[in-house]
Amino acid sequence: GLLMYLINITVNPDVTEQTQNEMFPVHVRWLEKYFNNGKFLMSGPYIDTDAHAGVIFAQTTSRDELQSILEEDCYYPDFARYDVREFSPKFVAEKFNTVVK
Repeated sequence: GLLMYLINITVNPDVTEQTQNEMFPVHVRWLEKYFNNGKFLMSGPYIDTDAHAGVIFAQTTSRDELQSILEEDCYYPDFARYDVREFSPKFVAEKFNTVVK
């Protein structure tokens, strides 16, 4: 079956703005790749912090598959911290797909 993950990515504070500006478009292309193939379901930046940080909801067949996806991100492993939690969705709003736009 499919497993659901919540991934918090926080760019390390010692990454310069210049490096961040160069890397972010590459990071976005990585996000787009995995949205397009159905592995990433939702993502976005945290807006309650000055840090470069965000969250991804992902769905894969295994933790190993997720790990190999994360390893393709340009920030991995030296430029950001990846906190991964596996969860079991018990309640999902019927209109979830229309509410989140």
